Amino acid sequence: MTAMNTPAFDTITFLSDYGSIDEFVGVVHAVVREIAPHVKVVDLTHQIPPYDIKAGSLALARSIAYVPRGIVLAVVDPGVGTARRAIAVQVANGEGILIGPDNGLLAPAVAMAGGAEFAVELTNPEYHLEAPGATFAGRDILAPVAAYLCNGVDLRAFGPEVDTAALMPATVPLPRTEGDRIFAEVLWVDRYGNCQLNLGPEDLEGFVTSAMLQVGRESDPGGVIERFVTRTTNFEQIGTGGLGLVLDSYGMMAVCGQRRSASEELGIEAGDQVVLLPADDAGARSSTQVTTPVSMRSSKN
Repeated sequence: MTAMNTPAFDTITFLSDYGSIDEFVGVVHAVVREIAPHVKVVDLTHQIPPYDIKAGSLALARSIAYVPRGIVLAVVDPGVGTARRAIAVQVANGEGILIGPDNGLLAPAVAMAGGAEFAVELTNPEYHLEAPGATFAGRDILAPVAAYLCNGVDLRAFGPEVDTAALMPATVPLPRTEGDRIFAEVLWVDRYGNCQLNLGPEDLEGFVTSAMLQVGRESDPGGVIERFVTRTTNFEQIGTGGLGLVLDSYGMMAVCGQRRSASEELGIEAGDQVVLLPADDAGARSSTQVTTPVSMRSSKN
């Protein structure tokens, strides 16, 4: 084995679709610990839906600005064991290296980090574990490479250089406008049922205070559902029974309810289309809140 240099990184940030039931995450931790015992592994999430490259790429992109200097190890890899490449991509003047399959998973985060500066394909078996099969690259290739990088091994030692322009691009959808309608897609539904859209505030310049939201299609069993949504700066401003368009903590617009799931109420999830149309402000305000009359009475002893 090539002699180790001075440790270069002390943190690996780890994202995968491995879940928490099987031993996969723990085994990857163990491999890193054996090779680079000084390294701290930060588990970003392992609950990405199985095989969902887009969901993994979006989660990584949302998080990349907050991860510490070091290695990012990402594994959502339905093509494991095939001809797809395992790669390492340097970003941020060498302050970070992203490791994972070349299937679009890394692309949005690489872009958010300022773009790929240098990339290699991880083909050098000197830095891999011996493996009985080819279906656990996270354990046998990606984790060892991440650990050796933390130990100071030069990136060029792991395999041939890859043209950064030839890396697999992302599959992040873009909104489109037809007349006064905006066609958007739900990118992500968080555990509270807030539905992040592929819209930034600049996409909603014509929707100052409210909009009409349409979900579903005429051909769907439930048909098209229409709801007024009010633009607010927080969840409490939405009002009881209403829906709001809130600028979320990642700078994207999200359809939200006040202490309830907008996803469940509208029957939408990641990947579904929603349509926004201009709405009458007065009508919108009167339609977004549901109130229940309550009468107070005093008890007598």
